[in-house]
Amino acid sequence: MAATIAEKIFSMKCGRSVRAGDVVMAPVDAAMIHDITGPLAVRVFREMGGERVYDPERIIMLFDHQVPADSIPAAENHVFMRQFAEEQGIHNYDLLEGVCHQVVMEKGRAAPGEIIVGTDSHTCTYGAAGAFATGIGSTDMGFALKFGALYFRVPESILVEVEGAFGRRVGAKDLILSLAGDIGADGATYMALEFTGRAMREMSMAGRMTCANMAIEMGAKAGIVQPDAATWDYVTARRAIEPFDLAGDADAGYRERRRYDVTDLSPQVAVPHNVDNVVNVTDVAGTKVDQVFIGSCTNGRYEDLAEAAEVLGNADAFADGVRVIVIPASRTEYLKSLRAGLIERFVEAGALVEAPCCGPCMGGAFGLLAPGEVSLSTSNRNFRGRQGSAQASVYLSSPATAAASALYGEITDPREV
Repeated sequence: MAATIAEKIFSMKCGRSVRAGDVVMAPVDAAMIHDITGPLAVRVFREMGGERVYDPERIIMLFDHQVPADSIPAAENHVFMRQFAEEQGIHNYDLLEGVCHQVVMEKGRAAPGEIIVGTDSHTCTYGAAGAFATGIGSTDMGFALKFGALYFRVPESILVEVEGAFGRRVGAKDLILSLAGDIGADGATYMALEFTGRAMREMSMAGRMTCANMAIEMGAKAGIVQPDAATWDYVTARRAIEPFDLAGDADAGYRERRRYDVTDLSPQVAVPHNVDNVVNVTDVAGTKVDQVFIGSCTNGRYEDLAEAAEVLGNADAFADGVRVIVIPASRTEYLKSLRAGLIERFVEAGALVEAPCCGPCMGGAFGLLAPGEVSLSTSNRNFRGRQGSAQASVYLSSPATAAASALYGEITDPREV
């Protein structure tokens, strides 16, 4: 029978044909926990009588949300997790590598056809590698740590066909913001977004990660980019695995089929206080900003920083009165950017370049906003209070739009710089 990618993955893992709507107990190929949600998952694991995790080699542990520890409770969480890792024989990336979703991808911990869970809603990022990856709660993670499997309802899928070629200084972030505006914050609830089409095939892995990362902002359970040669080149450079074909069938039973053409797409901006409240940059151009954040698991890769640096060009400095925070998504991405001269260029222009971490994105560590302040961010959420005060405003954009806005101190169309 014809099947979607999600249905094929669950069928492979369950050893039988399954369809959307079926409830199955499926094995998980990897389980990711970090410093914020990990401690609760471990406590649940122990409450369930857990003594040994199902397979320490399949557990991915690292710290990224509050690093270095910014409070005594954060430091205590780190110690708690380090002790659990040592006790269980789990390799702990600790605070050395960067943001969890970037690290999982660059370490080759995600591959086509796998089922991966993580105690973080943006675990769906790994769909860029062709995996079914989804965020779960700490209670479910406690179960997964003990048994290596979890109950799932196989999701329906929306086929997202993206055609055309991006214009100058328009890219993956603009695409996924436009999709969020079109589909809505709950338009894909508990579904899988299956990305395909020319624009996706020509997109870098960095761009694909941006798109998969924000599937959850439409309520999706997962966002999966159909694996192709670029996917396999990325994955096989990081681990030993034999490539195979994985694609949704043309006559599969998709819940919806949506077609987009990026040829005439303009830079997009999500305005406060919802991710699906999306407009063309020209609709909000001129809005004053107090802070610009370039980074996060959505847009903290080398390609994103290079995009921002290209807009910066030979300008002497960012606008007076604007705090510019740049955070590479991982140590690897930091070093790539450093060796390319990007870090030096940002610092010369007046930016604060921080060590790889979540930074202002979660609003719990540094770079917080005061009441009445406005931030333009390349991250993935702009809910009220997300980056500090509930009386502050957060706008979301691409790195190109963020850099252009940092130059002028107001939201600016990067095509005009």
